[in-house]
Amino acid sequence: MNKIVNQINLNNVFIKIIYGDITEEKVDAIVNAANSELKHGGGVAETIAKKGGPTIQEESNEYVKKHGFIKTGNVAVTGGGKLNCKYIIHAVGPIWKDGTNNEEILLYSAVYNSLTKADELGLKSIALPAISAGIFGYPIEKAVKMYFAAVYDFICHSSKSLKEIRFVVYDEKLLEYFLKEFDIQ
Repeated sequence: MNKIVNQINLNNVFIKIIYGDITEEKVDAIVNAANSELKHGGGVAETIAKKGGPTIQEESNEYVKKHGFIKTGNVAVTGGGKLNCKYIIHAVGPIWKDGTNNEEILLYSAVYNSLTKADELGLKSIALPAISAGIFGYPIEKAVKMYFAAVYDFICHSSKSLKEIRFVVYDEKLLEYFLKEFDIQ
């Protein structure tokens, strides 16, 4: 069972840090840490696709067939399959190389564009994983700074419908960095 570790309220939007499994969240949209081909074969993407059922991969394949590969920093949307959400927003974060290949901007964009897409869809709640910090190798201590910057900028400048933004973390080591960066220990 997922546990809310802490939360803050920024401009009437709740930011919650949750320890648990993102596929167990009951929200309007779950963000998937995707690759540009929307092939959900590893990491959180594989877990989301397995628990959400085959329609998630099928819809992803159709999306790529129609629109082409998703550029890093951008998003695609499919239905939620069997998960407790209306949509899955597939965000393509950067693969960490050495920090000199625009990784910060691309990670910021992946998070910001996920939030923007949810807002465009009129959604009230969204759950995000630690995009790029898993198999894409982005150092978590650097990643959380981009997550916070994107969320802060979105809430202060763009948010219309979103009232709850959840970061769902499955690893206690990662959790420490979220608590420190979001200053909610």
